[in-house]
Amino acid sequence: MSKRNISVLNLKTNFKNNKNISKSFLIFKNNIKIIKKNSFIIGVSGGADSLALTALAKAFQYEKKIKVFYVLIDHGIRKESSKEALQVRKLLKKHKIHLNILTGKKEAKITKNIQKNARDLRYKLLSEFCKIKKIKYILTAHHSDDQIETFLIRLSRGSGVQGLSSMREATKLNNNTSIIRPLLNFKKKELIYISKKIFGRVFKDPSNNNKKYLRTKVRLLKKVLEKSGIQHEQIINSINNLRSTSDTLNVYLRKIYQINVKKKGNRLKINFKNISKETTEIKIKILSKAFKNLNNSYYPPRSKKIINLINGLVKKEQKKFALSGCIIIKSGNFITIKKEA
Repeated sequence: MSKRNISVLNLKTNFKNNKNISKSFLIFKNNIKIIKKNSFIIGVSGGADSLALTALAKAFQYEKKIKVFYVLIDHGIRKESSKEALQVRKLLKKHKIHLNILTGKKEAKITKNIQKNARDLRYKLLSEFCKIKKIKYILTAHHSDDQIETFLIRLSRGSGVQGLSSMREATKLNNNTSIIRPLLNFKKKELIYISKKIFGRVFKDPSNNNKKYLRTKVRLLKKVLEKSGIQHEQIINSINNLRSTSDTLNVYLRKIYQINVKKKGNRLKINFKNISKETTEIKIKILSKAFKNLNNSYYPPRSKKIINLINGLVKKEQKKFALSGCIIIKSGNFITIKKEA
């Protein structure tokens, strides 16, 4: 039997010949119970993480006989990206996996704030693809190493409890689509193992080693911390403890939001006098949620910008502000947020 046939057979039989991968598959299935029999999209990059997710999803697809779409976003930031995307498609084709490659418009080429804008474009294109295919779920390959990196990045930015609790297993991208992260309890090395066993190779993005990016610096810092005795599991435990605190905070936040934020047509009216009595963390979260809801966006403005807005609103000299594509007008005890024309 050829190497190609062996790999396909492993996917069709749910990895029964490999105890480690079979165990990973059971964990994966448990982590996507929310999806049930619905179709979903897999965000593919060609790296070990996304290839492992692709393998697990394909096995799940065989078992449940559902439609799964595999989508790679070619940002066009590097000259080699288009060629690499085709190489990933060729590799997956050998395993009877069809890869959809999506590209942004040439005029939307990313040159500044690359990682953030690339992420925004990626989710925009995936969301549009979901709308066309009438799909509610996007699965991404974020894992526990990513959790730690995100925690350290947010720590460096002075994030509060909610920011430091890092990524959730499921979050809303917009009103119609959710992001599911079924690999958050997997380590990077476990995903590398799955990818190499199934596909025989992985693709490496050279930008992951570019030290101009904060995430790359944090990745190197993580290795230093581990050598100093601060282990992976210890940081994950801290993240989980913060998440428990964050959940409690969210219950209170929802109540305060419902009382003080009212939607009127295409604008939000907020009782600023009332929320001013709350802690800085609550004020930031209420306004962040307001901007997200009004813009129907996944990410709110940066906390620093929200804090600057709050400080401006407290002062009496200015009545009108602009932030995140919105106009904020203060009138007496209330503020009104509406989209810019």
